[in-house]
Amino acid sequence: MVRYKYKIKGIVQGVGFRPFVYKLAYQFNLIGNVLNDSDGVTIELQGTAKNIELFDEELLNSLPPLAHIDSFEKHPISLKNETTFEIIQTNNSSTKTTLVSPDIKVCNDCLNDIKNKEKYHNYFNTNCTNCGPRYSIIKTLPYDRVNTSMSDFTLCDSCQKEYEDPTNRRYHAQPISCKECGPQLTLSIKNKVVNSNDEIFSKTANLLQEGKIGAIKGMGGFHIVCDATNDDTITKLRAYKNRPAKPFAIMCKDLEQIQAIGDINDKEEKLLISKEAPIVVLNKLQNSNISDLIAPNITKIGCFLPYTPIHYLLFEHLDTPIVATSANMGGEPIIIAKEEIETKLPFIDFILDFNRDIINAIDDSVVQVIDNKVQTLRLSRGYAPKVIKLPFKIDKKILCVGANNKSSITIAFEDTLILSAHIGDLDNIKAFEYFTRTIETFKRFYDFTPDIIVHDLHPNYETTLWAKQQNIKLISVQHHLAHIYSVKAEHNLQKKEYIGFSFDGTGYGLDETLWGGEVFINDKRGYHFKPMKLLGGEKAIKEPRRVAMALLFENYTLEEIMRFNLPVTKTFSQIELNLLYQSYEKNINSFDTTSVGRLFDAVTSFCNLSQILSYEGESGLLLESYYDETITTTFKWNITNDIIEIKIVEFILHNTYDTKLLASMLINTLSQIIVELSSKINFDVILSGGVFQNKTLLQKVLVDLKANNKKYHINEKTPPSDGGVSLGQAYYQINN
Repeated sequence: MVRYKYKIKGIVQGVGFRPFVYKLAYQFNLIGNVLNDSDGVTIELQGTAKNIELFDEELLNSLPPLAHIDSFEKHPISLKNETTFEIIQTNNSSTKTTLVSPDIKVCNDCLNDIKNKEKYHNYFNTNCTNCGPRYSIIKTLPYDRVNTSMSDFTLCDSCQKEYEDPTNRRYHAQPISCKECGPQLTLSIKNKVVNSNDEIFSKTANLLQEGKIGAIKGMGGFHIVCDATNDDTITKLRAYKNRPAKPFAIMCKDLEQIQAIGDINDKEEKLLISKEAPIVVLNKLQNSNISDLIAPNITKIGCFLPYTPIHYLLFEHLDTPIVATSANMGGEPIIIAKEEIETKLPFIDFILDFNRDIINAIDDSVVQVIDNKVQTLRLSRGYAPKVIKLPFKIDKKILCVGANNKSSITIAFEDTLILSAHIGDLDNIKAFEYFTRTIETFKRFYDFTPDIIVHDLHPNYETTLWAKQQNIKLISVQHHLAHIYSVKAEHNLQKKEYIGFSFDGTGYGLDETLWGGEVFINDKRGYHFKPMKLLGGEKAIKEPRRVAMALLFENYTLEEIMRFNLPVTKTFSQIELNLLYQSYEKNINSFDTTSVGRLFDAVTSFCNLSQILSYEGESGLLLESYYDETITTTFKWNITNDIIEIKIVEFILHNTYDTKLLASMLINTLSQIIVELSSKINFDVILSGGVFQNKTLLQKVLVDLKANNKKYHINEKTPPSDGGVSLGQAYYQINN
């Protein structure tokens, strides 16, 4: 007989790990105990050496669906006089290193219970250890019911029995409840409230079919919903939200319904039906039954499947897809309380709500598939918090506060990096409060007090200003280098030798200008795109026509430009053009930028696709809609003194062209530049930055790199946009 003590860390709480261990112990005639503590799970096992070996093999090879082991330690201890194996009460230790599990889509077993078991019949909060809310309901670790928003609901005898039965899949499922003891659902139609579960879903479906706009509470916040086939309703929603063109996501009843809207490959299908249930960006099919106003003027559509019992129960009465977009005011975090819906979104016709609090708001994740690789565009529900294990330990606790747009935070301690869910753009009070609240949440989860705060170089970012008020050691990391290091962090790249292409909108450079088209060689800026003027500063980021005019002003006078009779000049009055030219000539309220994102803006303007943008990234989406892979032409380009210049204006003024040609030429040219430079510098290639969210561009680049036998790395499980900057900051600080 032998006895061993195990220390297991990872995602091992709230995922059915202890009952799994309990069943294995009985299967192999072992005695001892298992308990959760703030570090993970501790097991003591006693039995024959052979049976413990079999236990170990089964433990590591047959984990519960949501469990993940990061470290597994085992050492012999003295035998004890016991006769059974027990699950014992949680031991609250002084440190916290166990990991918070993301929220997970309702499982098929629970859906069967909703249909077939009287106790859970049509009950919207049905869940078990294999599914349901986690991160969104937890206040602190360890993950016990008392530390969640379910602490307000006392278990009935029936639920208590399931909760305490180690052989039941609801054993210690912290959100467990039923119709008798759990949260209740209400439908509010203006001043009228419907409480009957039997009526709620049919009434909600009827309201949607009548063209009403509603708010439905999900795991991490409310969705604004409406019929995705109703042009009039979507027109109203766009007006109410002041969202003229930004695409809406579509929730569909089943996979078959999505297949009628988007072209789906095997990888995309797996993502759609996965336990994370993200929004998947698909190529849009022509002539589907959804409104053209869902994603106007572009060829992409974001679709996802139901992921809570509420959604499934609603679709039992509904046969059309629904718009399901985050309920918020522009730029603010997702709304988590009914009262806020009523005050901030007065156009809402009905609210489907339940009385379990959301502790941690979390949006829907967004992903796409490129060259058979999954690229995460927004890291949120199902995937966040994202844990990356280091192959070594660090001796400091590091907090990284990221960028100002698509904000996220990362904490680093011991051998662990934890990247938060998407927070948003920190240009309003609500979003900034969410940012600081997320920091406090992570501090509380892990008893985390940072020794170092890492921030962006930009002196006016809200994250930088906040960091400087904390009276903690500060370190700054250049924005575009942080993008590169987010890829290095995700793939645990240790080698110093690489060539990294960091293409995005704008970020603060080492020379105090705005970068955005940078090529790094071993952490040093090796090449960059030729700077262009942002005429009017921030205005130019939202008005492609200003970028186009700046490119024209580089080589021509205003009088010469007017003779070219370009569409862009007709969007300004003569007075405006005169002022723009003066701004360029005298460098008044204009700033240099190397941004590749702004090149997309300029070409969008020259094509007259859009002169004033209504959402970030619109230029890229518009241009990729016109990409033609049969066109292989590129713009002329050259490199002088490590400065890359693409001759866009020269081509436009001296050639006949159409939108397809210009869009294809820009994407082809960028790919050609990447391939030629990476062939010249014979290191592995790293690609990051918001421009590489452009599916068509990245697909083209990856195909061309493979054709040239170049090894490359991209963001896959972490965002290439500013949502990954905090992760890159952490990895840079750890490795430098």
